[in-house]
Parts: sequence; C-alpha cells; structure tokens
Amino acid sequence: MRQTAPPFRYALLAPRHWPAWIGLGFIALAAKVPRRLLFGVGRGLGWLAARIMRERRHVAACNLALCFPELEDRKRAALLEENLRDSGTMLAEFALAWMGSVRAIERIPVTFEGLHHLEAARAAGHGVLLVGAHFSHLELCSRLVSQRIAIAGMYREHADAAFEWAIKRARLRYADAMFAKDELRQTVRYLKSGGTVWYAPDQDMRGKDVVFAPFFGVPAATITATHHLARLSGAKVIPFFHRRDDGGYAIRLEAPLGDFPSANAVADTARVNASIERMVREAPTQYLWMHKRFKTRPRGAADVY
Repeated sequence: MRQTAPPFRYALLAPRHWPAWIGLGFIALAAKVPRRLLFGVGRGLGWLAARIMRERRHVAACNLALCFPELEDRKRAALLEENLRDSGTMLAEFALAWMGSVRAIERIPVTFEGLHHLEAARAAGHGVLLVGAHFSHLELCSRLVSQRIAIAGMYREHADAAFEWAIKRARLRYADAMFAKDELRQTVRYLKSGGTVWYAPDQDMRGKDVVFAPFFGVPAATITATHHLARLSGAKVIPFFHRRDDGGYAIRLEAPLGDFPSANAVADTARVNASIERMVREAPTQYLWMHKRFKTRPRGAADVY
C-alpha cells in the first residue's frame, strides 16, 4: 500500500526551521542545474571541503588506514583525496535524487544487471530486502531503480522537522513508502505483502540489536536488522551494488543470499558485511569514508579516531 505524503503543519514555518528551509531552497535550485554543470560544481566543492573539513579528513584517513593496510602510503593518500573530492559530487546526487524532475532523472545514463533475481523472488511470493551501502549515490541510484520496480526505503529521521517533512515528501514522489529505522513492524508488514525495501545497514548505530562483525577484517558494530527482518517476513536478501561509471551509473542486483536467515544472527550479520565490503572494493573512492564506522569498539579496544 502506497504511503501518502505527510501533511504540512504551520509550525514548520517557525524561525528555528528557517535554516532548513534555506538549505532546501538551495537543494531545489541545484536540482534544476544541468547535470554536467552541477557535477562540475560539486567536484569543486569537494576540492574545497577536502581542505577545510579537517576532522572529517582525519576520520576518512583513519578508516582507509584500517581497511587498506596493504596499500602504500602514497596510494592511500591518493585514494583519500579522490574520496574527499567525491563528497562534493554527493551533494549534487542528493539534490537530483530528492528534487530532480522526472525528465532529468530519465536523462541519466544507467545500466541494470540482475533484475531477474528480484523478479524471481517476487514471482515466488517473497518480499525483497535490497541491501546496499552508504555510497555518495545511494539515494540517486535508489530513485533510478524505482523507475523499474516499486520500492520502499528505510531511513534515519532528520533532527529538523521541516527538513524531515520536505525530504520524506520528496522521497514519496518515487518510493512506495519510507519507514523510519524504528518502524520495524510496518516494514515487516510491507515485506510480507511482497514489497521491496532498500536500506543500508553499514553505519555505526548503538543499540541492543548490535553485534561486532568483521568489516575489512576489523570488528565493526553492526545492526542485526537484516537477519531479523528476513526471519520475521520471509523476505529474500539481495545485495544491491551501484557505482558511478562512464558518465552514468551501473546498478547490479546479485542472487539472494542462500540459507538466509540462519539460526545465528552474528554469522548472518557477518555475511551482510562481507557483501558490503565487496561493494566497497569495487568503488572505494565513492564510499562514505567520512563516517566514523568504527566508533564503537569492543571492550578494551583502543579508540581509532
């Protein structure tokens, strides 16, 4: 069942929300700029951000050192620089995903591979969990996928109510539904009805349903939601690969994870992390290395940041 857009409330016009409205205005304007020009501006902003966002640069550098210890310092430094520049392109991609017109989205070159895996799962009466990762183009590629199939998404609510209202409304222009991370019952119901949900379980979220599972060989606090959602709904779990490629995007759906879920939530979570690691290795410069992925550490382990 398709969700309706959230109703507007006049309280969202309060002065405390004005910064959010200004930001949304810039996003809406950016979405109207021709894509090549927009991405060029984004790359320029990324170059600037690489030089002024010292804390985020430090976080990204620490993550790369942990995940690619085999690289020479020179090669790892080049990877860091390219990744930070990519952060500007991410802003352009978010603008297009949220506010881009249908015509603008249709003009984006995109190739699809493996859609038959999803179609087969749905034909067999299963819901589908499209498990992706926090690449700069996660939102845009999800909208590109929505041109072919009806999907819903899971997300973390924004702290500002006006921004939350506007972005959820924008997402519901192309998504069947948007479920907040604590709306598990609604998500399970949607999956049981044969729906498809995309989400990215690769960020450090503290809570009771978190275990340590390897990510690039490093213990990473990871939510076990993939295991539980599959167990409760009977949904198939399909890795959702996407990368920016040759002026457009390449999207690939792999075969569903076999024998998933098992009786072991930790082992299942490790399998999900292994799939995400393979995604990252295919396009390491496009991953969100600025996130403190290893902020939560096992008892007695040293802080990495």
